[in-house]
Amino acid sequence: MRPWYARLERPVSLDGLNRLAEEAALRTAGGRPVRFVRPEPADPYYEVKVFETGCVQTRPDSLHDLFNALAWLAFPRTKARLNAMHAAEIPREGGRRGRLRDLLTILDEGGAIVAAPPALERLVRDFRWKELFWERRDEVLRSMKVQVLGHAVLEQALDPRPGITCKVVFAPPGASGDLHAEAWLKELPAHATPRDLPPLPIFGYPGWLPGSERVDFYDDERYFRPLRRQAAR
Repeated sequence: MRPWYARLERPVSLDGLNRLAEEAALRTAGGRPVRFVRPEPADPYYEVKVFETGCVQTRPDSLHDLFNALAWLAFPRTKARLNAMHAAEIPREGGRRGRLRDLLTILDEGGAIVAAPPALERLVRDFRWKELFWERRDEVLRSMKVQVLGHAVLEQALDPRPGITCKVVFAPPGASGDLHAEAWLKELPAHATPRDLPPLPIFGYPGWLPGSERVDFYDDERYFRPLRRQAAR
């Protein structure tokens, strides 16, 4: 998102965001031009309205909403696919959000796209955090690319603390994160749940949080939970 953030007009305004949206030719999956508009009263069919009109309700003074707008600019195909899947599921749910939409919401708010070689991917899936972030930190810095999609995580990162975690979609090294995440979403089965998204304690990435230069930083199992404890929970 950094290139788009650098191009924001100051002060941030809906007009400025919409100029960037028009330049990027943002579209919903149904082809509607995406535009950022002032919020309306709470709408349980928010995602349906975005899909049908392209209007993304955005508070100009909200960092949460600003990061959401930046996510649309940086990951246009993934965001459009997330929205389309929400809009398709809502009429089928009878007012109760299902597990598939739980997954979509978690990815939208707290997701990341991780491009890594198979050995590092396996360490994430096995919750082997100290081996990943400490013993192989040079390889992580060299070979593991993390693109944070989730706008809630980006907002939390302004006040970094232990415990901030992403749920991730893995992509092959060198792949477009946006294209790969879109394709991954298209292949999701109807019975998919948030368990299909492995966690990544993003605050443990080397250098991201003060203290990560010490080996004992990665010994705190309150945050770097081993697989057996997470599975039991």
